[in-house]
Amino acid sequence: MTVTDGSGLRERSTGSLVRQLTEQVSLLARQEVELAKAEMVEKGKKAGAGAGMLTGGAIAGLLALGSFTAFLVLALAVAMDAWLAALVVTVLWAAVATTLALVGRQKLDEVGKPVPEKAVESVKEDIEWLKGQRS
Repeated sequence: MTVTDGSGLRERSTGSLVRQLTEQVSLLARQEVELAKAEMVEKGKKAGAGAGMLTGGAIAGLLALGSFTAFLVLALAVAMDAWLAALVVTVLWAAVATTLALVGRQKLDEVGKPVPEKAVESVKEDIEWLKGQRS
């Protein structure tokens, strides 16, 4: 039951009004929790994708480092000292790892704060509305 004008409220008992208020606040709280859950699921999916890319980059870097590094060092050792060839290959892999880490971090930054921002804003609006009702 919803009363739209103030005259109907005066005719109802305090107990009835408190009961209605309690029901409405309870419904509102459940809706806010559902909104927060939905928002966190969405953010979790985005964060998972970024973390997956970051992990994939790290694994790929380690696998490539183990197999291809020896080849590159040996190939470069034909034209320069072996220690210099190893240094060049190390710098190359450091650049690849840095690029992958930066892309992964950028994906995680796109997610934003791990807070249900829409739900928090909605609760703030509800509180302001309730304050206005008391006036």
